[in-house]
Amino acid sequence: MVPVIALVGRPNVGKSTLFNRLTRSRDAIVGDIPGLTRDRQYGTAKWQGRDYILIDTGGISGDEEGIDAKMAEQSLLAIEEADIVFFLVDARDGLCPADEHIAAHLRKRDKRTLLLVNKTDNLDVEVARAEFSPLAVAETLGVSAAHGRGIQQLMESALAGVEPEPEEEFEIELIEGEDPVRIPGPSEQDGIKIAIIGRPNVGKSTLVNRILGEERVVVYDQPGTTRDSIYIPFEREERKYTLIDTAGVRRRGRIHEDVEKFSVVKTLQAIKDANVVIFVVDAREGIVEHDLSLLGFALEAGKALVMAVNKWDGMQPSERDYVKTELERRLYFVGFADIHFISALHGTGVGHLYRSVEQAFTAAITRWPTNKLTNILLGAVQEHQPPMINGRRIKLRYAHMGGANPPLIIIHGNQTGAVPKGYVRYLENTYRRVLNLVGTPIRIEFKGGDNPYADKKNKLSERQVNKKKRLMTRKKEMEYRKKRQKK
Repeated sequence: MVPVIALVGRPNVGKSTLFNRLTRSRDAIVGDIPGLTRDRQYGTAKWQGRDYILIDTGGISGDEEGIDAKMAEQSLLAIEEADIVFFLVDARDGLCPADEHIAAHLRKRDKRTLLLVNKTDNLDVEVARAEFSPLAVAETLGVSAAHGRGIQQLMESALAGVEPEPEEEFEIELIEGEDPVRIPGPSEQDGIKIAIIGRPNVGKSTLVNRILGEERVVVYDQPGTTRDSIYIPFEREERKYTLIDTAGVRRRGRIHEDVEKFSVVKTLQAIKDANVVIFVVDAREGIVEHDLSLLGFALEAGKALVMAVNKWDGMQPSERDYVKTELERRLYFVGFADIHFISALHGTGVGHLYRSVEQAFTAAITRWPTNKLTNILLGAVQEHQPPMINGRRIKLRYAHMGGANPPLIIIHGNQTGAVPKGYVRYLENTYRRVLNLVGTPIRIEFKGGDNPYADKKNKLSERQVNKKKRLMTRKKEMEYRKKRQKK
């Protein structure tokens, strides 16, 4: 069994720094500000062939109120889930009442605990360890999470009884056929990655907890509660999913704190990492300009999309009709996405999101054979011919798949660089209708045939050269006569 290790301690003792070092990532936001971590952050790591799961938690001080109390609840849940607890203390601050409070709780839970005296740079490790002896933790180690001091000794002690996992061998089987083929890859093995995005305080974390059926992330009536992108794997009806709770993104002019800037970067990275994006909108506030900007970023990233209009409960029929009209008017460019009217707080309509997510994911990763795409193209051209360019008709000859997630269709022909945007939209809508693509954008790329005489210069014969000279002389004489007549 893979061991689970929880990192606990007071705020700003270096838990997230140690998390990033052990997982060899930058998944946790790190800064010289107490309370950056609010939700449980899970990560997988390996030490000398031994796999383990790491949980980063928020700080515990013992006198939490408001949102800090919600953060402390998440830390206590992580302790219950863990097999081993890394209890971090700050060597520079010394022993604090909050450290004694945490140590007392760990003794009650009877968890194997390693006391990590962090930030021992330029300090005597033995003296630093001796200061925390009143906590009565048998395994005490001096470490420096920022510089990696003592990490090897720590992991050898923590994973002493864990056997390395044997390496598995895989066989690859190639399948040929003319039917639509779903391309296997990370998405198939790891499940569908679903990113929940939107502006602050629209109910993203509430929706995450409702989907999971537990209080997995911190929910509080305060914009900006979520600061990090939290990846949460789970299974439903024997299918794997990964839910990504993201921080709300505000307009650039309203972002002042450095922490919020990091949160925005994490959200944009989560969008690129996801397979399907659920865009959450507050029904009572409607669509604003910044919603359109964030939505445009998701479309440029080529992500499948599902719209969720939250806080739908308690609205009057006239208000609902107005919201639907506004959505139809302002979201015309994402007409391919399903729209669900939900209440994340009460669970109304949340279960229907799965069908749209799976439908959008399937449409995004499906490939079609060349002959089918070409037949659709020829049918579209026959129904509506491309325009004339410089007296010549644009010719589109055949089409084939160029990629998936999102579907990329490459069309070959002549004068393809002059295809107008309106005709490109016509082809996109035709492919979407015939292939029944719902929830995913389509990208069409044109390629023209090479002119074999483009780099060759026509060599004139002596007769052709003399004729060209006579014509040039005749032209100059005509121009001279015209000037004389004007005078």
